Amino acid sequence: MSEHFDVHGGARLVGEVDVVGAKNSVLKLMAAALLAEGTTTITNCPQILDVPLMGDVLRSVGCDVVIDGDTAKITTPAELSHRADSAAMGKLRASVCVLGPLVGRLKQAVVALPGGDAIGSRPLDMHQNGLRKLGATSTIEHGCVVAKADGLRGAQIWLDFPSVGATENILMAAVLAEGTTVIDNAAREPEIVDICTMLIEMGAKVEGAGTSTLTVEGVEKLHPTEHRVIGDRIVGATWAFAAAMTRGDLTVRGVNPHYLDLVLDKLRLAGAEVETFDDKGFRIVQNERPKAVDWVTLPYPGFATDLQPFAVALSAVSEGTSMITENIYEARFRFIEEMMRLSGDARTDGHHAVVRGVEKLSSAPVWAADIRAGAGLVLAGLCADGVTEVWDVFHIDRGYPHFVENLNRLGARIERVAGEPDRA
Repeated sequence: MSEHFDVHGGARLVGEVDVVGAKNSVLKLMAAALLAEGTTTITNCPQILDVPLMGDVLRSVGCDVVIDGDTAKITTPAELSHRADSAAMGKLRASVCVLGPLVGRLKQAVVALPGGDAIGSRPLDMHQNGLRKLGATSTIEHGCVVAKADGLRGAQIWLDFPSVGATENILMAAVLAEGTTVIDNAAREPEIVDICTMLIEMGAKVEGAGTSTLTVEGVEKLHPTEHRVIGDRIVGATWAFAAAMTRGDLTVRGVNPHYLDLVLDKLRLAGAEVETFDDKGFRIVQNERPKAVDWVTLPYPGFATDLQPFAVALSAVSEGTSMITENIYEARFRFIEEMMRLSGDARTDGHHAVVRGVEKLSSAPVWAADIRAGAGLVLAGLCADGVTEVWDVFHIDRGYPHFVENLNRLGARIERVAGEPDRA
């Protein structure tokens, strides 16, 4: 049975909301547990659908996984299977991050090609080329990445693009390789720093986290650890946009505001009052209609592509005209088609979208294409006349724990409704 959200327009969000662990970090940390025999404990896990799905992936290679609230305990046996080809692999993109740990520890892996959000092509070329540099063979066979090595040796690896996934897979293979690996043009996201921190806690030797050059001195063996996931900057930014769009007053806790410096600066330009609390959170107050600003997606520390739907949604209700440039995933502008159902005034041309703000949107049935698009449509529905039906909300459940409950507590009116859509 399908579900949708009935989103009643006209809400002003006011209050406090807590952000838990980062989706884009926890799944990779769970994969890193494969590198060490024994029980690794990960705390501050978000209670989202992707966490138990990653648990299923790890069970498929022989781990025992117990998820209790915001804690995941992963017991990795001495003898692991090198085949990660369970049905869960096709449901989330992050499942491909078992490739690096399996090759690092077992010197072989057969990993089913991953699924995930429909936001454009995300090839695995850089993942495979990095493993080849370390001494492995890597091919695509029968819908799986097949990698094998007699042994892994440190290498100088240059990434054509600072891919988060490729950086993570190469890093997790390199920590158990012989010698020194240098990854140039590495991703710099806070989630990369988080996984480097956990690997160091496990006994790895990694330098340069948070910079474009990672240096890894291989070790023979890692040990299990207990690690707390960093706060989710994408969820934190979602609440920031929610405050700005609804002319609200939200205090967001549990995320380092410095991860969002660019976002918060842009919201200041849009007219928001912004207060930050060291590394603990921030407050957004928007008293007037937001002003139009331009947005350009870039690798961190640039504006995250995951936040592009919120930039479009904010622009749709802002005063003036905004230009949004998407440099990462070409299919992310599918979101604009749904915004136009809500009477948004937007046009796209290649990597660019021009959005002319309107005073108020108009309710309509809309469909979420991915996690962030779904959340963006909910926020847009809060700024529309009438009741907006947001369909395919399973996407939202993959990235936002207790989203409806939090919104209702902050002043929104949203109901989760079971039933099939009428797309006639």
